[in-house]
Amino acid sequence: MTLELKELYSSANGDVWSLVRDNDSGRVFVRHRANLASGGATTDTDVSEFLTRTAHGAPDYQTVLRAAESWAGSPPQ
Repeated sequence: MTLELKELYSSANGDVWSLVRDNDSGRVFVRHRANLASGGATTDTDVSEFLTRTAHGAPDYQTVLRAAESWAGSPPQ
């Protein structure tokens, strides 16, 4: 499995959200890595599920939507 990762946002408390593409399957998903104080757990969420759970006007919604649209139309690197 070859993963391509694009960091989208890093919060002041150390949480990081990235868009990830599995170049073998073409699957694109959002990866959230919690800060170390919160345990540092990593969770992967399908883009459609992330967008369903996030308010449409929120900056993270718009960032993920634009990045996912960009990646969906481009071939794997």
